[in-house]
Amino acid sequence: MKTTVRKPRIPATGRLARTAAATVALCVLGGVGSAYAYWSASGLGAGAATNGTMQNVTVDALVPGDTLQTSLVPGGTADVLVRATNPNPHAVTIYGFAANGAATADASHAGCTTTGVTFTPPAAPLATPITISANSSMLVTLQGAASMGAASVSACQGAQFAIPVTLEVRK
Repeated sequence: MKTTVRKPRIPATGRLARTAAATVALCVLGGVGSAYAYWSASGLGAGAATNGTMQNVTVDALVPGDTLQTSLVPGGTADVLVRATNPNPHAVTIYGFAANGAATADASHAGCTTTGVTFTPPAAPLATPITISANSSMLVTLQGAASMGAASVSACQGAQFAIPVTLEVRK
């Protein structure tokens, strides 16, 4: 009995090289094709959005619970308290303040005809931004923004002054 040992078949070198070259070529072409599709793709569509109207942020005089910390005297300055209310569904930032008319004394000081009170707003934009959260109000203190000249009449002693103020806010 004769035994034959089979040797494993080794593919021809040329066939292996051709298979490897074809595989590399397919990978390169696949990558180039994908890159071309990525850079040359275009599309068409439509979109829509609406822009809401920003509601006015209001400025109110002192409300119950707001307390003045400084008093105004002839030749001196005092803080101005501003209660700002933001009715918008988004936060707003106070950009600046401006005077909006003459200061007037409260009703119990009718003889205070020459108040001598002036308002000096901080420079805009504010050095430290003040943000009012959505649907809320906050008390803002403007330090030393009210001043009283020496021309104020004696009937102004003990008066509380209303100083018309406008504020500019931005989203």
